[in-house]
This record gives sequence, structure tokens and C-alpha cells, in this order.
Amino acid sequence: MPDPHNSKPKPKRHLVVHIILFAVFLGAIALVSIKFGPTIIHLLRNPEKFQEFIKSYGPRSALIYILIQAAQIVIAFIPGEIVQIAGGYSFGVFAGTVYSFLGTLVGTLIVFFATRLFGYSLVKAVVPAGKLERFERLLAGRKSDITVFLLFLIPGIPKDTLVYVSGLTPIKPLKFLSICMIARLPALWGSAYIGANLQEKDYLPVWIVSGIALVLFVLGVIFKDKIISFVTKLRHRRSG
Repeated sequence: MPDPHNSKPKPKRHLVVHIILFAVFLGAIALVSIKFGPTIIHLLRNPEKFQEFIKSYGPRSALIYILIQAAQIVIAFIPGEIVQIAGGYSFGVFAGTVYSFLGTLVGTLIVFFATRLFGYSLVKAVVPAGKLERFERLLAGRKSDITVFLLFLIPGIPKDTLVYVSGLTPIKPLKFLSICMIARLPALWGSAYIGANLQEKDYLPVWIVSGIALVLFVLGVIFKDKIISFVTKLRHRRSG
């Protein structure tokens, strides 16, 4: 897949600035990962402690949660579903979904435009080579909107990796954000619903929704290659 954003040679001064910004961005990811990552993961293992931590910020608690959700998109090793369940536990179904949505949107914007700025250099630094090659082939071409929607909708496919790789495609930012966020909304709501019912100790809905989500996730993982192959053929038909 050609990288149209880095195809022209840069003047030496611009190249130096580009390298410095790239180093700063990667350094910021590493710093946040090392300094806050283990603490966030520890808190996420206990929803009550996470709720206490979030609520300790008072009026800023929603903002802190949104920033944590945004960081989860940028730093892919933080488990997204657990963050979103914790959001439902702390804020309820509606507010938890809204705050997760906003955090996901902010994180997606950061990753997408960072990839547009730094191109392959950034993606290669954060995405395993095998996944990068597979998604590059899948998202190549100008009619990748249906591909993006299906991949973000289907459980078991690494969404945060997709955000990085999608920044290399010709898809327009507004179209990508619209498709991505609409496709992710059901999962965000489902996680918030689970979290809110855990907080209320109403476990039957939790088991039902978690069971459905688990089945869909397992099916997504098992049939991931077949799904990707099907989506690829579907995209080629549309292109033809």
C-alpha cells in the first residue's frame, strides 16, 4: 500500500522536525505506558477500586475516565472491554456509553492523524508485522468503507490495530470516524450495560450479555481469517 502522506521528499529542516515530533510521540506513549499502564490495569481488575479512583476526581471524574479510554486506544495493551465495563460500573449504562464513546473518539482521532503525519514509521513501531501486512492488503484501494465497517463491527478483530493501519489508507477522516464509531457503538453499549448491572449486583443480565459477547468473540477469533477473506472478496466485487 503506498503511503501518500510521506511520498514527497521533505526539506532537511522539515525532516528534522518530523523526526523530533515522531520521537516525542513515541516517547509519550512509552512514558504513559510505563508510568500509568500498570496502575490502570491493577485498578481495572477491581471495579470498586476503579470507581473510587474515578470518583475521587469529583466534577472531573468523567473527564479522567474519557482520557483513560482515549489512552487505551493509543496504548493497545490496555484491555478496552474492561475499561468500558468499568465505565458502566462507575457511571451507569447511558453515561458510561457516552463517556466511552467520547474517549474512543478522542483516541481514534489521535491515532488516525498521528498515522497520517508519521506514516509507516509509526505503524511499524506499534503494529506487529504480520497484522500490518494482512490489514494493508485488506484495506488497500479506495473503496474500503464497507471493509472498515465490518472489521470494526465483528468481535475478535483487533480494533486498535485497525485504527493505526486505517490511517495509511486513502479513506477521508470524517468518513472513517463516522464508520468506525457507528460500528463500535454496540460493543460500547454492551460493555457499559455489563458494568452497570455488575454495580447493581444484577447478575442475570450480566451472564446473558457476557455469554452472547463471548460467543461472538470466540466465533470472531475462530473464523477471523475466513471473515477477512470474505470481506476482501466483497470489496473486490464492489471495486470491479
